Amino acid sequence: MPEIKINDAINSAYKKDPIEKTNLDTLIKELSVLLGGIRDKPNESEEHHKKRLSDFLSNTWYVPDYYMNTSGNIDLVIHNGNKASSPIGVIIETKRPGKTAEMVSRTNLNVKSFQQLLLYFLRETINNKNIQIKHLIVTNAIEWFIFEAKEFYQHFLKNNELVQIYKDYGLNSLFASDTNYFYKNIAEPVITKVKDKIHYTYINLNDFENAEEKDLVLLFKLLSPQHLLKKPFANDNNSLNKNFYHELLYILGLFEETVEGKKVINRNPKGKRQNASLLESAIYQLSDDINSEAEQYRIGLELVITWINRILFLKLLEAQLINYQNGDKSYAFLNIETVTDYNELNTLFFKVLARETNNREDTIKVKYEKVPYLNSSLFDKTTTENHCTISTLKNNEMDYFPSTVLKDESGHTRKGKINSLEYIFSFLDAFDFSNEGKELVREKKKTIINASVLGLIFEKINGYKDGSFFTPGFITSFICAKPYNRLL
Repeated sequence: MPEIKINDAINSAYKKDPIEKTNLDTLIKELSVLLGGIRDKPNESEEHHKKRLSDFLSNTWYVPDYYMNTSGNIDLVIHNGNKASSPIGVIIETKRPGKTAEMVSRTNLNVKSFQQLLLYFLRETINNKNIQIKHLIVTNAIEWFIFEAKEFYQHFLKNNELVQIYKDYGLNSLFASDTNYFYKNIAEPVITKVKDKIHYTYINLNDFENAEEKDLVLLFKLLSPQHLLKKPFANDNNSLNKNFYHELLYILGLFEETVEGKKVINRNPKGKRQNASLLESAIYQLSDDINSEAEQYRIGLELVITWINRILFLKLLEAQLINYQNGDKSYAFLNIETVTDYNELNTLFFKVLARETNNREDTIKVKYEKVPYLNSSLFDKTTTENHCTISTLKNNEMDYFPSTVLKDESGHTRKGKINSLEYIFSFLDAFDFSNEGKELVREKKKTIINASVLGLIFEKINGYKDGSFFTPGFITSFICAKPYNRLL
């Protein structure tokens, strides 16, 4: 039976995603409660231990975002959402600690607990048409055998003979219809043929009671929704971060809508426009020379995309500088204390990043001594900027996005107004732009927005006209470049 080590079972990108210290503390606490309760009352009923197991999972990972309960004869299930109507994503068969005859082992899968798991899987997939099962688990609360649903699909659901026999069993067309008949006469023979090919991940919670932090982090991730339910995680390169995307559009003065079946980006409608957003500020500057509102919007949008391309690239650069300098925050330069207004941001674009350090003005050499020269066309002045440069924008106040990611000192969503440039920097600072996370645990985890995730953002923003997809060259280069080359 091919056993998968915990380190190999978890998505490699997810392993790089740090967890918050509060989550780790919760795991340690709940693990102690679970194991302590089992030791105090080892002879309690299976239902008693199942309740402890449910509390362990709920309190550490699943409440309130995912519904957990029994389902028919299944001991415990985890749904893909927070309602009982959400499809079941994880099926769990529980056994009382010490009840070894029915519990699977590393040398024998073909026992009652696994046979039960097979029956529940067939019921869910065939009877209930559930195609959203991600994992199946057998556990006695201490030992855990975790199977990916694809193992059951490959070895059982694709077995046409087994499926037909199961359907006959469900229609009472066989000699008997009780579950023991299914276990002994249907499940056991078919499992015997494939038991040595079935992959699983095994853990024993006793091994984690006094484990090192790195092992506890792996345990946390193994039993998390991101693994068991395959939910998106912060460092998932295939996942668009909607919170980041929609608030970024708001700051720019844009929103996304569906037109003729395609998602496109448009100017906020009248009555919802923020005059201090980048787009409205640009259009205001253009209005003296360009009378057509459509032309103002076209040019203004091109300018906004150019400017935000630069700003986001600089946020990536800043994060890599800090990482390369072992977390030295003095290398941070994209903040309201350093870049106090849009004129200074324009200086950063054209008199810092676009010039070799030897050719910079003396005051700039001092202020931006740690900011490298970038030999990139991204910081060449565009023809559209002949109409308006970012230096002409006013740093006026705008309302916070209604569901902004920014929090006040009490941890509540910020409300009220904020200067637009400060908003841009504060918003970006709420995310982690590090390309590779090195920390396992952080005091307060920020959602990672790396170059690959930004590629997804820019596919949408740069395809604003017709919903097409395009990733700017600077993002492609950043993704492909070796880490050490990014700072040259």
